[in-house]
Amino acid sequence: MEYNYLPKGICPTEISVELDGSTIKRVEFINGCKGNLLGIAKLVEGMNVADAINKLKGIECGRRGTSCPDQLAKALEECCKVHG
Repeated sequence: MEYNYLPKGICPTEISVELDGSTIKRVEFINGCKGNLLGIAKLVEGMNVADAINKLKGIECGRRGTSCPDQLAKALEECCKVHG
């Protein structure tokens, strides 16, 4: 299942997530800091969705109150709500 999320408060304009059941198959950030975001995407590939959410949720970048990892956690949460 593939899901596209529009993040808030970060440089990337979209996060695309592909799941295989409860396992993260692929993550792609559209725009933003390519190297860092590619690193985050590669680190979570093959990871259980719940584990990734627990590790990433609440990470902040400066005074934004969110970050790319935090927005990925929100995308994963939203994806699970929409696709059960």
